[in-house]
Amino acid sequence: MSLARAKTEPHRQSVGVNHHVDFAGQSAIVLADRGYDADWIRQFIREQGVWANIPPKKNRTSLINFSPDLYRSRNLVERFFNKIKQCRRIATRYDRLAANYLAFIKLASIRLWIRAYESTP
Repeated sequence: MSLARAKTEPHRQSVGVNHHVDFAGQSAIVLADRGYDADWIRQFIREQGVWANIPPKKNRTSLINFSPDLYRSRNLVERFFNKIKQCRRIATRYDRLAANYLAFIKLASIRLWIRAYESTP
């Protein structure tokens, strides 16, 4: 699952077993694939005040709101995670402390960002 927002800078994040992201009242969207199309998952997401943009499974009888245009942006998020996992330290979760792990994710993200802007004329 991935989380997309209108603004880019998150208010608070923590990395661990219980993933929690607080956006200080801003609207957020959960982008996930069909494997997460379960009523209990949708209910949990709705209780967090977030809209779930998950494509319905083929056997779903009730109609749900789904935006294919927003779902396409999930591809960008997936490609980002694939690129960031090229760093062995991130892929294997080498750091024991979540703060160190998150710091290294930020460093790897900055490295990707600089590399992308270096190649543009």
